[in-house]
Amino acid sequence: MADLPTAAAERAFSFGPFRFLPTRQLLLEGETPVRLGSRAVELLAALVERPGELVSKSELFARVWPNTVVEESNLKVHIAALRRALGEGQPGRRYVATVSGRGYRFVAPVGISEPEMPPPRGTAEPLAHNLPAASTRTIGRAGTIDALRRQLPQRRFITVVGPSGIGKTTVALATVEALLETYEHGVCFVDLAPLGDPQFVPSTLASALGLTIPGNGVSALTSYLRDKRMLILLDSCDHVIETAAMLAEQIVSAAPGLHVLTTSREPLRAKGEHVHRLSPFENPPASPSLTAAEALAFPAVQLFVERAAACLEGFQLSDADAPIVAEICRKLEGIALAIELAATRIDAFGLRELSELLNDRFRLLKQGRRTTLARHRSLAAALDWSYDFLPPSEQVLLRRFSVFAGDFTLESACAVVSDRSIAGAEIVEGVANLVAKSLLTADVGDVVVRYRLLETTRAYAFQKLAESGEADLVARRHAEHHRDLFGRAEAEWDAKPTAEWLADYGRKIDNVRAALVWAFSEAGDASVGVALTIAAIPLWMHLSLMEECRAGIERALAGYETSPGRNDRDEMRLYAGLAGALLHARGPLPETDIAWAKALQIAERLPDSEYQLRCLWGVAICRFYVADYRAALGFARRFRKLAGEKGDAAARLSGDRLAATTQHYLGDQTAARRQLERALREHPGPFPRAHIARFLYDQRVATQDALAVVLWLQGCPDQAVRKAQETFEEAQATGHVLTLCSALAQAVCPVALYVGNLALAEHRLAMLLGHLAKQPMSVSKALAFSLQGTLRVMKGDVTAAPLIRDALTELRGARYRLRYPAHLGTLALALGLAGNASQARRTIDEALESAMQSEEFWCLAELLRIKGELLEREGSAAAIGAAEDQYRQALDWARRQEALSWELRAATTLARLQHRQGQTKEAERLLCPVYARFREGFETRDLIIARMLIDDLRAALPSA
Repeated sequence: MADLPTAAAERAFSFGPFRFLPTRQLLLEGETPVRLGSRAVELLAALVERPGELVSKSELFARVWPNTVVEESNLKVHIAALRRALGEGQPGRRYVATVSGRGYRFVAPVGISEPEMPPPRGTAEPLAHNLPAASTRTIGRAGTIDALRRQLPQRRFITVVGPSGIGKTTVALATVEALLETYEHGVCFVDLAPLGDPQFVPSTLASALGLTIPGNGVSALTSYLRDKRMLILLDSCDHVIETAAMLAEQIVSAAPGLHVLTTSREPLRAKGEHVHRLSPFENPPASPSLTAAEALAFPAVQLFVERAAACLEGFQLSDADAPIVAEICRKLEGIALAIELAATRIDAFGLRELSELLNDRFRLLKQGRRTTLARHRSLAAALDWSYDFLPPSEQVLLRRFSVFAGDFTLESACAVVSDRSIAGAEIVEGVANLVAKSLLTADVGDVVVRYRLLETTRAYAFQKLAESGEADLVARRHAEHHRDLFGRAEAEWDAKPTAEWLADYGRKIDNVRAALVWAFSEAGDASVGVALTIAAIPLWMHLSLMEECRAGIERALAGYETSPGRNDRDEMRLYAGLAGALLHARGPLPETDIAWAKALQIAERLPDSEYQLRCLWGVAICRFYVADYRAALGFARRFRKLAGEKGDAAARLSGDRLAATTQHYLGDQTAARRQLERALREHPGPFPRAHIARFLYDQRVATQDALAVVLWLQGCPDQAVRKAQETFEEAQATGHVLTLCSALAQAVCPVALYVGNLALAEHRLAMLLGHLAKQPMSVSKALAFSLQGTLRVMKGDVTAAPLIRDALTELRGARYRLRYPAHLGTLALALGLAGNASQARRTIDEALESAMQSEEFWCLAELLRIKGELLEREGSAAAIGAAEDQYRQALDWARRQEALSWELRAATTLARLQHRQGQTKEAERLLCPVYARFREGFETRDLIIARMLIDDLRAALPSA
């Protein structure tokens, strides 16, 4: 920790059952780590360094939030979290005292000793997990947690069942944390509570795993999880129970090393599920002579006392009060949440008055809810009672906070709930008070505190919101706030690192979904829905939720027809977003073309040059992907002209790259290289990261991708290798997965294969497939599998053909024809290697026909050479004569394109045939001049093979 004095940094602090090691950010209770947020760790360090002394609020703010202005409620929330982690309220546990209005004092005795040596370098890293920081200690569930810990590895799929508020999530999280070291691939927590629609269950699991998947993506999930040893916790399945059950059943069935723990009010009734019913806390028997020590032997009383002490400093259970506390716990049926809510009002009422108030509440409930289960009545009583005794301003806050799906920040809270009746300062103070009363939870494990209502409390508060008559008003503010928030988010994309941007905005996806549901409902406002949909497009794109993006835009377009505020600009942005989503999700299909065309038509009518650029690029890319190169070149030239008129350097680079790459595929390698090199000289960058969102990936990296391949074709293997390495490093530096995958698939792996560096190709292909395993990019995966098939062919593996064939089937289904003839040529080689001569001949003829139809001439020389090889293997005189003709055609095409590397391959193959036919002198005259034109790359595969053949030819010739 940067601000610790040197002496403190060298010491460990001991108090009660705890040891605190500041330099390692580690708090131990006995030998068990206690998870704390980074702010709570800093607070604890500041306090234990000066035990018994007052540490002022200003000192704590300076220490914990340097150079940052924060509300005092932040300090209160983190102090409360620290107290709970330390278990304040248990007998003998009192650590942090409040000095009213001034600060805090650490009041427990502190011992200082030398810490244990830190773990040696090279020890195993902690296993991956996304568990939230514990906001409370787990009380009274040690036996249950131990039982679940022992059962899960054998039973694989367990559901913890119990009524609302009983502590299912707390038990499940504690169980999962206890099993962290058991699972090779870590554990994953999935909070389903915020979901309003069951269709998002698979994508929520995918997001928690760090995956991006198309549609509901169950097959992609099972494919990713198939070989994992992992524990997944699906929390709060009640409201999406059928989908959660189906998903749990499928992933458990597909992945033998996967274990699943779920929580729900009822069993999922899924195949393989084992149910563990969670009982309420045990309560002491009714006895007027019950002592404090006897009462504290029961978990319900332990929980009440600990939460009461956190709320009322100095509270301790006396023998006189023990029977009253036991009676309160019995009335609340041992329901954990109900006990917590009651305990937090100890500062406002005495114990006897608390008990009487609960009696009154139960009498009312019995009159109005005779059919309700007792334990549900007890929780309802605690919620009703807690709500009724809130100040009016806090009642308003609690009601209005229920509009949030998932967590929210203080900024969002103020934006949504404030009005003339409640000001910002009241909101800040009210938030801190609701946290203290356990009606609002605070996640203090991040830089920004995030708040949320427990789902039970949220449902209760939402009912109150509806009864208040202000539900639509608050829902409107919620939707408008997120519309404005995401309008700002797009502008921040350049300023923030990708991970930080996604951390800030990615977790708001559930609130976006909830706001859109309201906006397009009968009580909603379609114009707000349209604006929010447009603002949310970058979020969907960055999360790769392409199917959700497509569906959301189509809903907005339907609502747009009846929107009073409809305008051309919104319609243009919707169609452009739809086209981008369709291109990502489904490929260059006809509906993608239609969406781009509609957006372009509107952009030209407005006119809007930015969207004209985006749409021209989109149309060009679609033409490019379907191998309509002449049309793509026309759109690329229009794009370049407009970018030049705008003075948009990033767009001009994209246009230059697109035009040059099209020239490359049409077979004009000289023009392509000249354009690519000029583009890189004229547009050195760096460009704002926003241009990645405009054009799918970093255009400077994409330009270098194309140049690396052209350099190899033109006989510069070493330069190609260097350029491929350079583009790989730059792609990694962008932190953008699509850019890295494109660089690997389009340049890094192909160049490694071209030069024969099979070890590097294998390593980079593994990296590419590893990234693609988490992405919904079926086309990119097919391209990667085709490259993997090429690697197998080069290794002499006779099993390569099915892999390549399946990849090509996927590409055909997406109408993706870029480089398709080249892939067919590789398939022909694989079929020939496997002994399927007739299939190989049909395949190479298909490849040649495809290349001629699409004018994809860049690989024509190699396809002709491959056909010659297949003919030569037949062995007949006619076939060999036909093979020689194919080789000569290959040489002609390579020379016309100035593709020296293809020329070398064709010359080497023809020279080898001539040598076998006794035409050794002719073979030498053919091959040596081609080889002599190379100035580099002499350690690459093709040149080594050519050099060896030249040596053989010269050795066979009579000496001069």
